[in-house]
Amino acid sequence: MELTTVWFILIAVLWTGYFVLEGFDFGVGMLMPVLGRGGDEHGEVRKRLLLNTIGPVWDGNEVWLLTAGGATFAAFPHWYATMFSGLYLPLLIILVALIVRALGFDYRGKVDDPTWRKRWDIAIFLGSAVPALLWGVALTNVVMGLPINADKEYTGNLFTLLNPVGLLGGLTTVALFLTHGAIYIALKTDGDVRHEARQLSIKVGAVAAVLAVILLVTINVSTGSAASWAAAAVAAVALLAGLFAAFRQREGWAFVGTFVAIGAAVATLFLALFPNVMTSTTNASFSLTTTNASSTAYTLTIMTWVAAIFTPVVLLYTSWTYWTFRKRISAHHIPVTSVGIPSSGAGTLS
Repeated sequence: MELTTVWFILIAVLWTGYFVLEGFDFGVGMLMPVLGRGGDEHGEVRKRLLLNTIGPVWDGNEVWLLTAGGATFAAFPHWYATMFSGLYLPLLIILVALIVRALGFDYRGKVDDPTWRKRWDIAIFLGSAVPALLWGVALTNVVMGLPINADKEYTGNLFTLLNPVGLLGGLTTVALFLTHGAIYIALKTDGDVRHEARQLSIKVGAVAAVLAVILLVTINVSTGSAASWAAAAVAAVALLAGLFAAFRQREGWAFVGTFVAIGAAVATLFLALFPNVMTSTTNASFSLTTTNASSTAYTLTIMTWVAAIFTPVVLLYTSWTYWTFRKRISAHHIPVTSVGIPSSGAGTLS
C-alpha cells in the first residue's frame, strides 16, 4: 500500500475519532437548556451534573482535532491549503465557537450570580451547536465537491457552501450529536436526568436516522463506491441498534451503537471521497487527489515512523482516561453551599 493511501486512512481515522468523541461533548452542551431546566437551585444542580459528565474528557477530545489538522497539513499540504482557504470563514467561526465554549466551562462558576451563569450557559450552547452544524456543512461540501480551479484554488464563497446538500449534512451532524450526547448523559448519570436523557435520545435519534439515511444515500448516489455503501449500511444498522438498546434501557450498548454509527457515517464520507481529497466541480481534472496533493515520500516516511510510535501512546492514554472516569454521577455528587447553590468544588466544572 502506498504511503499516500496510508496517510489518507490515518487522517480519516483521526477525523472519525474527533467526531465520535467530541460529538457527545457537543450533544451535552446543546442539551443543557433542555435537561438542565428547573428552578434556580434545582436547575443549577442539573446543569452542573451535565457539565461534569464531560468535565474530565472534553479538552482531551479536542486534541483529536489538532492532530487531524496537523496531520493533514504535513501529509497533504495542498489539501490543507485549499480546504482551509475555501472554508476559511466557517472554520474561523468554528474556532471562535470552540474558544467561547471553553471560556464558558471555565468562567460560568466564577461569580455566584444567576445572570452571569445564564450568559455563560448560552455561550456553551452556542459553542456546541455552531460547530456541530458547520462541521457537517464543511465535510459534506468537501465530499460532494467545490469549485476549484487549475491552480488548486477555491473560487466560490460562503453561499456556495450553504447549498441544500451541505445544509442537510449540517442538520444531520446536529441530530446525530444530540442523540449521541443524550445517550452519553444517560450512560454517565443516575436519577431523573438519566431517564429523561434516554427517552429524549430515542425521539431525537429517530429524526437523526431519517436525516442520515437521506444524506448518505445522496452522497453515495453522487460519488459512492461499494465500500462507502457498505459503511453507510453499517451506520444505519448501528444507529437503529443503538436506539433499540436505549429503548431497552441498555445505555452501554446504546452508546456503542451511536459511537459506531457516527464512525461509520464519517467513514462513508471518506470512502466516497477517495482517491480524491478535494473534488472539483469546475473540472474533474482540477481535483486534488492523494497523489497530487501529498508531501514528498521522504516526509511521509518520517511521519509514518512518528505515528507508529506515538499513536498507540495516545490511544492508551485516552482509554485510561475514560476507564478512570467510567462511573456514573448523580445530583448528590455535586457539591453545594449552605444555600443549596453548587460550589466550585475541586474536580468539577463550574
